[in-house]
Amino acid sequence: MATFNLQIVTPDKLFFDEEVEMIVVRTTEGDVGILKNHTNYVAPLDIGVLKIKKNGSFKEATLAEGFIQVDKEKATIVTEAAEWPMDIDIERAKKAKERAEAIINRKISNLEMDMAEVKLRKAINRIRMAKGD
Repeated sequence: MATFNLQIVTPDKLFFDEEVEMIVVRTTEGDVGILKNHTNYVAPLDIGVLKIKKNGSFKEATLAEGFIQVDKEKATIVTEAAEWPMDIDIERAKKAKERAEAIINRKISNLEMDMAEVKLRKAINRIRMAKGD
C-alpha cells in the first residue's frame, strides 16, 4: 500500500513523524480517513482518537483538538496534546474527570461551563484510550 508522511506536532514536542498507510482522525464534522494522494484539505480537530495504519496494523493515540493539513504527500496535525495509550496516567485522568464534573454540577458561568465540558471530554477520551475501550 502507498505511504505518506504523517507529522504530529504538540506545543512541547514532535510527537510523531513517520511514513504511514492511512489515518482516521476525528474532525469537528466527524471522522475522516486519509490515504496517500488525498486532495488538499484543512480541518479543525475535535477531541478524540487518531487511528494510524502502518505495516498493515493500526495504532491509536488521543488528540486534544487542533487542526489537520493534508496534501498528496503529507499530513500534518497540530494539537495541544497527543498521547499513546500506555503513556496515559489513568489516575490523573480520573481525577481531572472528577474535577470537571464537579465544576459542571455547580452553578457557574457559561464560559466556565464550556471550559469544564472540554476538560471533561479530554479526561473521558484519555480514560477510554488507556482502558482500550
